[in-house]
Amino acid sequence: MTLRVNGKVVTPTGVIRQGCVELDGDRITAVAEYPSAREGHWIVPGFVDMHTHGGGGHTFTTGDAESARQAAAFHLGHGTTTLLASLVSSPYELMRDATAAFRPLVESGVLAGVHFEGPYLSAVRCGAQNPKFLRDPSTDELTALIELGGGALRMVTLAPERDGALEAIKLLAGHRVVAAVGHTDATYEQTRAAVAAGASVATHLFNGMRPVHHREPGPVVALLDAPNVVCELVADGVHLHDGMLAFATSTVGPERAALITDAMAAAGMPDGEYELGGQRVIVADGGARLAEGGNIAGSTLTMDAALRQAVGAGIPMADACRMLATTPARAIGLGDRVGALQVGLRADLVVLDDDLNVIRVMRGGAWVE
Repeated sequence: MTLRVNGKVVTPTGVIRQGCVELDGDRITAVAEYPSAREGHWIVPGFVDMHTHGGGGHTFTTGDAESARQAAAFHLGHGTTTLLASLVSSPYELMRDATAAFRPLVESGVLAGVHFEGPYLSAVRCGAQNPKFLRDPSTDELTALIELGGGALRMVTLAPERDGALEAIKLLAGHRVVAAVGHTDATYEQTRAAVAAGASVATHLFNGMRPVHHREPGPVVALLDAPNVVCELVADGVHLHDGMLAFATSTVGPERAALITDAMAAAGMPDGEYELGGQRVIVADGGARLAEGGNIAGSTLTMDAALRQAVGAGIPMADACRMLATTPARAIGLGDRVGALQVGLRADLVVLDDDLNVIRVMRGGAWVE
């Protein structure tokens, strides 16, 4: 049965002001102008969040399958139709158990994969990562997790200056697992070596990284300058000033900039005390920080709010939607399945009002209740 959704349709190349998306079953069958339709709500692709730790009071970081299911449902209500379950630095046993617990959720489509942000990170740039779990990359651990996941492991963030990092990056890339550079004190040269070894994502660019200096450009410049690296950006007005968000986007273009939430369980929840990776987090006025030290501890962001922030920073609507869907989908190897309103892709879309608030969400051709 063919279904048609009319409105201002946002495609990777622009906006069809009077357009429609047609679908049959769970696939998009046509995206076209529809002159007889009035210019209605925004119709945008389902959002793809490649970096989120939880939301709605639920977390991915403990490896609990039911909590993961509830966190994914929370973000689905905000338009995120595809997401990776991101964990934080933890002992290998938790990484192993989480991979086993989340594999069925990946195979059933609840999750698009697992992302380990750590534990192979810099102690100097650990941010809100628990320093007691940090260690050098282990190809033995990674090989075991890849085998255990059966395709569930989708991305690993590591610091390229740690011993064994380049070997780990080569291993990951060889198994089609995304190697991401983040929480790093690496030099410009060390970062370029990581990219040459196969790293293809910059984990929340600027945050948790050695800052730019004119005599030592550091990882930020190396990652911005690498044509095959997709740069994650947290568009919440806390992690990045809007001017820096706009600057990074204009530097790499929407085809290399991916908006993420980096959300923790507190997203969508009241201010108060929460936990992340075994550390206390205080959320006040929507901002999440460690109780000890005050480092930013993820966010309370949702992808629809990230869209509003990006558009408010001057990023055009079509570019912002590309950064929220098309680019992250391609970065994690799913660009042939999701991430755009294009014929043949899964029928994932979000209907927004003129203030870019979510009205309805469709995933796989079915409206989400």
